[in-house]
Amino acid sequence: MPTEQLSVRTLEIAWPDLGITVTAELDGRNPELADTLWNSLPYRSLQGHALVAGSHLYHVAPIHELLHTHPSERIADRREAPDGTVFLSGLQHLGIKYGELTEPMPAAPIGRIRESDLPGLLEAGQAIWDAVYSTKKQILVEVREAGTSGGHRIPRLTATDPAADRLLRDVHTETERIWLAEPVELADLHRGTIPSGAGSFDTVLPTLLFVNGETRPLGYASYGGLVRAAAGDMPLDSLRQMARLLVGVPAEFLGYCGLEKLWAFTQRFLDCLDRLDRDEFQALASQLALYINCLGGWNLHLFPWDAADELRQAGRPV
Repeated sequence: MPTEQLSVRTLEIAWPDLGITVTAELDGRNPELADTLWNSLPYRSLQGHALVAGSHLYHVAPIHELLHTHPSERIADRREAPDGTVFLSGLQHLGIKYGELTEPMPAAPIGRIRESDLPGLLEAGQAIWDAVYSTKKQILVEVREAGTSGGHRIPRLTATDPAADRLLRDVHTETERIWLAEPVELADLHRGTIPSGAGSFDTVLPTLLFVNGETRPLGYASYGGLVRAAAGDMPLDSLRQMARLLVGVPAEFLGYCGLEKLWAFTQRFLDCLDRLDRDEFQALASQLALYINCLGGWNLHLFPWDAADELRQAGRPV
């Protein structure tokens, strides 16, 4: 008797502002990762573009499980993946390769854009690069099951400790507020409004650079790392100690630069650490990671990357 064929799960990735929709087929690689994406649909996010790796699109996906779900299959060098390959990562990114990449790094594929949609993907990639690098047009992406209507939600985690649950609620509310609309504090910062005066001799660009340089690792490495450690075997006392070592200093600096809500949330997290069990610790670190990764996405979009457009590479070795 012939083996029954399993239906291929397909999703649509749409950029309504560009009038472009592509269809991706989930091909069975990394099924646990693919399930986390499928179960989160539909959602919308600010579309980003790689700034140092080449022709690669990525956006922050509102999926807590991405922080700690281990891929079962990796491509050793994503430069060698076919154009249109769709990836998920522990940085809470959904990424799509649409052309040449320069960064040799392993990646976890879950599927591929249909061949017939690759010209549209290339067109979207070029338009999104222009938006991120120079025009600052805010292009949203919608990811949905193929043939269904779109929608959006940010998952809200809970805790039994009252103070921890209030913090989860407040971080979730703030994440919803800024997910599809630029954070006021970051927009002000990029316009040169810095209440603390951060920026020596009235400069702005160094402060923008430092804010970007602190926000990304705080979300990707510090909070993301704490989530992965909590989901693993690290003892709870060690988790608390690592949290105190990793998150306070950068968050306080970012508060000085204008991200006062981030600093206030961090202080509340540190204040309730000793009362948290492992699940509550993981929930708080996860909710804060998503919030900070969202801030990081906006920071990358708003940053004036073309400020030194005349500075170009002299050439790369063949």
